[in-house]
Amino acid sequence: MITSLVQFKLPQPIAREEARAIFTSTAPKYTEIQGLIRKYYILSKDGGTAGGVYLWHSQADAERLFTEEWRQFIRDKYGADPSVVYFDSPVVVDNAVGEIIIDA
Repeated sequence: MITSLVQFKLPQPIAREEARAIFTSTAPKYTEIQGLIRKYYILSKDGGTAGGVYLWHSQADAERLFTEEWRQFIRDKYGADPSVVYFDSPVVVDNAVGEIIIDA
């Protein structure tokens, strides 16, 4: 499994409530993405940085999403260029469902 961390500095800080509304509006876009296991929307405490933490089956799955078209969507929606960093995720602890997931 692969975790990707996406971050972008917002032109103006936003409040949590505004971020929740924006994130809720884009969340359906991610429900049918091939290879995406889970996505967390993130907002810094000061409201100046936003992004997401994504858990993928593979890096190839992630790279199919993080295209120039996706980057342009982020620029248009948030007014900032996203950075994407990849991490191997050989073990995931999921307390919500009571599972430890070990990558094959």
